[in-house]
Formats: sequence, C-alpha cells, structure tokens
Amino acid sequence: MKREDIKVLIMRAPGTNCDLEAVRSFEDFGAKVDLIHTQKVFKDKNLDDYDMIVFPGGFSYGDYVRSGAIWAKECEYRIGPELETFVDSGKPIVGICNGFQQLVEMGYLPGWEGHSLYPEAALGNSTHGYQNRWIRMKYEGKGNCGMLGGLEEGHVIQCPVAHGEGRFILPPEQREELLNKLYDQDMVMFRYVKEDGSYADYDWPENPNGAYHDIAGISNPEGTVLGLMPHPERAYYGYLMPEWTKKGAPEPYGDGFPFFKSIVEYIERKF
Repeated sequence: MKREDIKVLIMRAPGTNCDLEAVRSFEDFGAKVDLIHTQKVFKDKNLDDYDMIVFPGGFSYGDYVRSGAIWAKECEYRIGPELETFVDSGKPIVGICNGFQQLVEMGYLPGWEGHSLYPEAALGNSTHGYQNRWIRMKYEGKGNCGMLGGLEEGHVIQCPVAHGEGRFILPPEQREELLNKLYDQDMVMFRYVKEDGSYADYDWPENPNGAYHDIAGISNPEGTVLGLMPHPERAYYGYLMPEWTKKGAPEPYGDGFPFFKSIVEYIERKF
C-alpha cells in the first residue's frame, strides 16, 4: 500500500483531547486521516473503509464510572460487531491514554483469548493522584507487535503523561501468572524507566502512577491492538520536547516521531 493511500480513523468523543496532535502526526507522513465524532461513526458503521483506528487520549464523558468505561460500553453497543470484524481482519488499532483505558474496558486488551466479555486488567487510580509530567518509557517488544517493528528493543521515548487513572494492574490472585503470560507472549511493549534507562522499579515520578511492573503499554497476543498511557503524539515535533531551549534551537522532530514512523511503515508493508 502506498503511504498516500493509508486511511486512518481517529474517533473523538465528548471529553477526548490530543486528537489533533495525533492527526498531525499521521498526516505528516502523508496518510489520509479522518477525525470523526463517535456518534457519526455509530451512524455510518464504516470501519471497514479504514486501515487503522486510533482512540485518542482525554477524559471521555468526564471519566464517570471509570476512565473510558462509558465510551467503551457505547462502542460495544453501537458498533460492537463492526469493531470485532476490524480486529479479526488484523488491521491495527491504537489506544492512547483514555483510548488504552477504553480498549481494556472493552476486553480487547490484554485479550489473551481474543475479545473478552469483561475487563481482564485495569488501569486504576494513580498512587500519586493526577499526574501531568514528562516520563521516559522503554520499548520492550521482541517482534510480536508488527506496528512497532521499526523501533529497536530498548529504544527510549520521552513524552508526557496526563491522567489520574493509569496504574496498570492485574487481578491480585493471578498477578504473577498473568504477568508471566504477558512476557511469554511478548505483549509488554513499554515500561517506565529512569533517565539512565534503568527500570523505574516503582519509584515516583519515573513510574508516575504505580503501574505494576512499571508497565506503560501492552499489545494483544496477535500484536494488532496496542494501548499505552503516555502520549507520543505530544512529543512528535522537536519544539514540543521539554529541554530544546537549552540547545539553542529545536530538532525538527521529537521522541514521538519514531513511534508514528514505525506504524505508518508497517501499514505500508503489511497492506
């Protein structure tokens, strides 16, 4: 597929944000991007027209009940079959921040046995309350998630987080078993790290929310559905990086650039 033929759907809902940053990141590579309100998507039910779906960050429906819960249930009720068909086709889906929460609520992540009818994990209240800060996350994938194949293992991305509920947790009675399952199936994509690249080991603020095993992002077993709490789209351009003024002038691109480059190149190759 030619880059200019790639069609990306970015859904928005009441309370979402950073959708325009995601639009610019994909459009910068020449992809066609439609930013469409969730109600129109529910009406048109045209997910098959797209090569990728992005659920952006923010606070959909004010994070009432739980972060992402209302939007997730609405999507399941209104476009559940279409969404499941899209996932089964192998086309990529990315959820960032609130989008990650939504994918967990819908049962697509972790998704050990495919689409679960109930959440298999949770993104709970951060141990330090609402966090709006720059963090570092290290790419931990070993090849299972094709859309991140352009990143080298150990690659570190500095980008912001902005959430009150983002602490990745697993059921306590199965925590170690499920953690091993995540690693055995190469589903842990990003972990929070310190400035020297070592794991945060639950230290705050490097691990901003107390996430279990410093997990910042995961994929499903097939590597086609990806969710992460940090915002690479908010670090796409060099002038968005926090310390560029110390260098005199910003670099053209920031740490988020390789993330989106890898995804676009994957779609080019795969489809």
